[in-house]
Amino acid sequence: MEFDTIAAISTPSGEGAIAIVRLSGENAIKIADKVFKSVKGKRLHEAMTHTIHYGHLVDPVSGQVVEEVMVSIMKGPKTFTKEDVIEINCHGGIVSVNRVLQLVLKNGARLAEPGEFTKRAFLNGRIDLSQAEAVMDLIRAKTDRAMNVALGQMEGRLSNLIRKLRQEILETLAQVEVNIDYPEYDDVEEMTHKMLMEKAKLVREELKKLLQTSEQGKILREGLSTVIIGRPNVGKSSLLNSLVHENKAIVTDIPGTTRDVIEEYVNVRGVPLRLSDTAGIRETEDIVERIGVERSRKVLKEADLLLLVLNAADPLTEEDENLFKAVEGMNVIVIVNKTDLPQQINMDRVIKLSANHKLVATSLLEDRGVDELEEAIASLFFAGSIEAGDLTYVSNNRHIALLNQALQAIEEVIEGVNLGTPIDIVQIDLTRTWEFLGEIVGDSVHESLIDQLFSQFCLGK
Repeated sequence: MEFDTIAAISTPSGEGAIAIVRLSGENAIKIADKVFKSVKGKRLHEAMTHTIHYGHLVDPVSGQVVEEVMVSIMKGPKTFTKEDVIEINCHGGIVSVNRVLQLVLKNGARLAEPGEFTKRAFLNGRIDLSQAEAVMDLIRAKTDRAMNVALGQMEGRLSNLIRKLRQEILETLAQVEVNIDYPEYDDVEEMTHKMLMEKAKLVREELKKLLQTSEQGKILREGLSTVIIGRPNVGKSSLLNSLVHENKAIVTDIPGTTRDVIEEYVNVRGVPLRLSDTAGIRETEDIVERIGVERSRKVLKEADLLLLVLNAADPLTEEDENLFKAVEGMNVIVIVNKTDLPQQINMDRVIKLSANHKLVATSLLEDRGVDELEEAIASLFFAGSIEAGDLTYVSNNRHIALLNQALQAIEEVIEGVNLGTPIDIVQIDLTRTWEFLGEIVGDSVHESLIDQLFSQFCLGK
């Protein structure tokens, strides 16, 4: 499959030591040769693959030197896209890198679409669709664990498992066809039903194992939506600052200082948190604060984890009791803060209200209890789990949906066998399972979906 030659800036915009402009396509080396003058006078098309060369970019029309560069040449198919690839390393800076990009575009390259380099790697057969999606997960990873999951998927851990399951199903379908077309025994239908049941149960167990990792996988990929709630002035903003290790929220003794929801990403023991500090939930006449309280109530309903903060120096109030009622049935860690002050809170009542929740005591002013809180957060979602490096996690919403559809189809196979449904009907559900799994790795997927997936990538990837 041949495409035109594309080019894009592959490094973040802004000032830096080095920036990279990447070209990929049949004419990548030819275009680079037009504008690159090596200090040794050597032409790039004569150079060995996977070598780097020092020289200058020169506008072939004006003869003006555009940049001092290092050019890497990588000849296909041993490249990311399986095409000829050129990477021009120039000085980091908005002006310099854009001058380089404009020069190669003027001399025959086309500006790449978002994700087009990775899309070509997929279309040229270097990676499958799940591996391509893992590239973006790797770029967006917020923690080491999330990065390990993405790396595992990029290396084909999920793909290999899916392909193995598809092969098992394909061999079963082939055997069913043989038994239908060439029946040698009277009990061939009974034998076929038995074989289908054994294979369907095996596939079902593998699908269930994968789906069991999906909750943790989604947390690693997207972050755990975590909301700090509590009455005004109990220490919610101090807690945000402690977890972020930076003064992101204003902290005062005046109740109602936080008027809106403040959001930050935090890495807690390898668990990425999308942390939201909310306005204190209380009845108020202040119009601005009331809007903040309403927003707090909204994010509370959408949270994966709630950190309910209480003030140890105040008696437990009706507002505190109402917060416990509001979070019933949710993942909650109760934090009794300001333990450095004389205790006024009724701890026996707090322990009773927290019977179904984890309870942690902190003094954020003296930085006490934060380690215990971080451990409680990590253990709540990853207690006893295998490390990301030892397990195939499913973290992509598209993959999870397809696995659920495949599981439903295989359940229908088992139900059909139990009911004695004719084999050719049962075979349809088994084929559907095979097709759903094929969509995960891109063996059976519509072009419109491919375009949609790659449009979410950054421009130079």
